[in-house]
Amino acid sequence: MRRLVTVAEMTLRELARRRGVLLLLLLMPLVFWMIRRDTYVGQSIRALLLGISWAVSTAALFATSAARELEPRLRLAGYRPHHLYLGRMLGLWALGLAVSVPFFLLTVFDAANLRYAGIAVAMLCCVAVAAPFGMLIGALLPRELEGTLLLLTVVAMQMLLDPASPGARLTPFWSSREIATWAVDHTDGGYLNRGLLHATLVTVLLIVTVAGVFGVRLRRRRHLHHAPLT
Repeated sequence: MRRLVTVAEMTLRELARRRGVLLLLLLMPLVFWMIRRDTYVGQSIRALLLGISWAVSTAALFATSAARELEPRLRLAGYRPHHLYLGRMLGLWALGLAVSVPFFLLTVFDAANLRYAGIAVAMLCCVAVAAPFGMLIGALLPRELEGTLLLLTVVAMQMLLDPASPGARLTPFWSSREIATWAVDHTDGGYLNRGLLHATLVTVLLIVTVAGVFGVRLRRRRHLHHAPLT
């Protein structure tokens, strides 16, 4: 457990050095909210949730890319692969929760007649999915630009697809739109249950995939070369 906390702290320190990332974390959800604020309140809530998802995923992408050079040293120091990816994920979840709190308060003071507990749950689901999702992209695409473009594509798809269509259920943040519908439109509990189930399944699937990708990559000792037999 101590090693997980150490990696989580290292992740937060690395992100704290990148002030542009922190500014993006706060600016993107706020921009998403402000764009939709003058229209239907449900649209502004859904846009805010997507902004939080984008921000946390981007932070996870940057943190994963920045840690590539440090990971071999930590492995030599005795850290196991699960220490590295789970510790980083814990740090990103903590960061995502810290970012979500002011935006939750924003909805409480700026929007009325909502199920605020549902808004909080939707934000938790966004953070839970976004951290491993961004880490997975960072592990598969080492260049930050390519990963950022992929994240942008996913968010654009999420915004354009009809939530009721079968294809929308395949997007990672579909759960937030279902829970937001329950919280804003006061629909039946089926929306909440579907959203929670989707978020749980996607989060577990992403964590398992991240574990597999990091397990394979971190066990490769590229600094070692076998001398040819003579």
